[in-house]
Amino acid sequence: MEILGKLLGGIPRVKIMRLFLLNADEPFGIDDVIERSRIQRAVARKTITSLMAMALIEKKSFIQEFEDTQGRITKKRIQGWMLSEKFPYINELKQLLVEGEFFKHAELAKRFKPAGRVQLLVISGIFIQDSETRLDLLIVGDNLRKSFIQKTISVLESELGKELRYAVFETADFKYRIAMYDKLLRDVFEYPHEQLITGKEFSTFSLAK
Repeated sequence: MEILGKLLGGIPRVKIMRLFLLNADEPFGIDDVIERSRIQRAVARKTITSLMAMALIEKKSFIQEFEDTQGRITKKRIQGWMLSEKFPYINELKQLLVEGEFFKHAELAKRFKPAGRVQLLVISGIFIQDSETRLDLLIVGDNLRKSFIQKTISVLESELGKELRYAVFETADFKYRIAMYDKLLRDVFEYPHEQLITGKEFSTFSLAK
């Protein structure tokens, strides 16, 4: 991430470029960009202005739903931006920012080790460039720190520019679901995936049976 930031003009730029590249058909308002990329408003506006100047993104008005203080949903047309299909180097940018390895796998494992007694950390989906799988991340363990996991995933999402599909299970619940042929878990292990952490609970257990 640091190398890409230096190469492309800063980490905020990388985050916002990934956001638009990975959600090519979706428009974003300024608040969406700030929330998804976890950057300051002034930085977001400056970066968006720069990306518009190079014609990577274009203005797009769209209808967005808002929830008021009483929980009522209202709709409002706002001004936002979306990826420009006319940009001549979209494929090259995707190869650099999207299709390459987002994070070294050892780095991913390191991020989640403080989450508790992690027995399994499995990646799939976006992390191995397979859009057909149902999950991007599976975490199994004991005494897991759910708030820590959520915060770590939020940071990853901001760096990736994409919401992650993930599941978290305590070891006993996970084993029960595997025994019951849980469809979601079976899909994870019967399709391409990588196990970054395998604890002693699963050292001799074949999950693909």
